[in-house]
Amino acid sequence: MSDRLGHELLALLGESAFVALASAFGGRRLYVPGAIATDHEIAQTIGNDAAARLSARMAPAVIRVPLAREMRARHYRAAGLSNGEIATKLGLTETGVDKLFRRMQNAPVKGEASDRQPSLFPDDLPDL
Repeated sequence: MSDRLGHELLALLGESAFVALASAFGGRRLYVPGAIATDHEIAQTIGNDAAARLSARMAPAVIRVPLAREMRARHYRAAGLSNGEIATKLGLTETGVDKLFRRMQNAPVKGEASDRQPSLFPDDLPDL
């Protein structure tokens, strides 16, 4: 994500709402109305508070929502998703996800401990 709008949206919405926006609307032009009702697809996707901030800052306008694949991949890895699950969410192959992580600086390591799977070797083992 190297474009100015992507960085502005990230700062405005926060990581979770930005990832949700990019996941739902990435690669599309999106009209941001002056008032976003709670049943609007933007509010349903990113939440009412984030939608209100987006509207206050960007409306009325059409924005090009970035794909933000690298940020989304990091976010999904932190949530404990496998490369296959990440590939599905990003619209890539598993090989594409492997390549994406290899190109990243400070890439999340595959197989890092997550909340979904407990460690087989807890830190509090007794000394033998």
